[in-house]
Amino acid sequence: MANSDQALLVVGELVVDYTLSQKGAMCKLRLGGICHAARGLWASKIEYSVAAFCPRYLIDEAKSYLFEFGCKEFIWLGDVVGAPNVILIGDVAEVSHQGYEDLMRDTKVVNFHNTLPKLDTYQKVVVFPGKFDINTLTSLFTENTQFSIDIAYDVEDLSSLKALRGRLEAIIISTSSSLFMRLGAGNVEELLDEVNTLSPKVFLLKENRGGSRLFYMRDGGFEEIPAKLSQTVNSVGVGDVYSSVMVGLSYKGWSEAAWRGSQAATVYSQTTFPDDIKRDIQRGFLLSVEMLQSLGGTVLPWHDRQTYSIYLAGPDFSYVSKPELDHAIDSLTYHNFKVRRPILENGELKRPASEADLQRTYQLDYKLLKECDAVFSVPLDRDPGTLVELGMAIEMGKPVITYDPRRENENTMVISGSSVYSTDLDACLNGTFEVIAALRAKSL
Repeated sequence: MANSDQALLVVGELVVDYTLSQKGAMCKLRLGGICHAARGLWASKIEYSVAAFCPRYLIDEAKSYLFEFGCKEFIWLGDVVGAPNVILIGDVAEVSHQGYEDLMRDTKVVNFHNTLPKLDTYQKVVVFPGKFDINTLTSLFTENTQFSIDIAYDVEDLSSLKALRGRLEAIIISTSSSLFMRLGAGNVEELLDEVNTLSPKVFLLKENRGGSRLFYMRDGGFEEIPAKLSQTVNSVGVGDVYSSVMVGLSYKGWSEAAWRGSQAATVYSQTTFPDDIKRDIQRGFLLSVEMLQSLGGTVLPWHDRQTYSIYLAGPDFSYVSKPELDHAIDSLTYHNFKVRRPILENGELKRPASEADLQRTYQLDYKLLKECDAVFSVPLDRDPGTLVELGMAIEMGKPVITYDPRRENENTMVISGSSVYSTDLDACLNGTFEVIAALRAKSL
């Protein structure tokens, strides 16, 4: 038995992540599930062990891999049958919905072994729920064991975690979680009320590129932790790294632990090479927390995003082939931005249009443009209406994010006049967060 009273125990499923090939990027195969947390802990030099559910075929590979990455003890808690535990991933950058496909998920069953180990020497545990029974799991530990739980999938209701009440250090939820969408997408207070029924010490709400909020449940305070935005190479497992590193460093105090967890997660999003992850995390950890906090970042809570209207400038017509524009709309909507689409709100002109209809639509679109706080433009085919709207917005002093996927508008006025200009939607999404976060900061 390892020094389990010192090591953090990570509990959850081990899966195989298979990233589908995309334009400019090859497909990638790697161990996923709680293996992301393991890589983050290893890179952060935090002692850990693993208690995993996985198919039998993965055991030898997983054990060998994890021991190379500092795992003190590997415990196979149960088998996965009826499915290979392979996840197909469509969008690794999470520009919009990532398109996860859990192969054969409808026939998947997770079975605990008949003879289960006692895990009573582990004092600190972080659980990533899956298709296993939480009550059976908690029975393996002592009453003194402290749990933290990161809820992404497979938890339909917080009441299913009532066995952990009084033993919870942290509850962690991401805005991409289906549970968040059901309980807290509209109102954070309702979510906090639900979380409070389980009496954790802290609640961390991870808000993707908008940063995160750490709520201190005992005194009602909270802290905003900014995101450090840059090119996202691979977002898969980033939240798991954040959660596990925060829990692993909680002895330093929850505030510092959360800042360090966010720091580690940022590095994890920028490369998939473990040695580079470890090098960059250790470099970052040399900064004091005070210095780290002084560097700032992007803070844009989920629930504040609907406060600001974004005018969509683009050929959003029913008769136009516009996959890039549609993708941009999906991206902004996925991240809870308030997108105002003049074509939908003011109607699509008939072809040909009368002079009266042209004048009416112009006045309505112009009014909507003035009402909005920012403009997201996608000038496909050098659409003249889009370029005029872009210029009008610049003259009005509104921030303009220009997404030019076909490289058709690389001219001085568009590039220099836009607050953000890029042919990459990931960069434009980051720019949108930064622009709206700056508007929010001015209003505080």
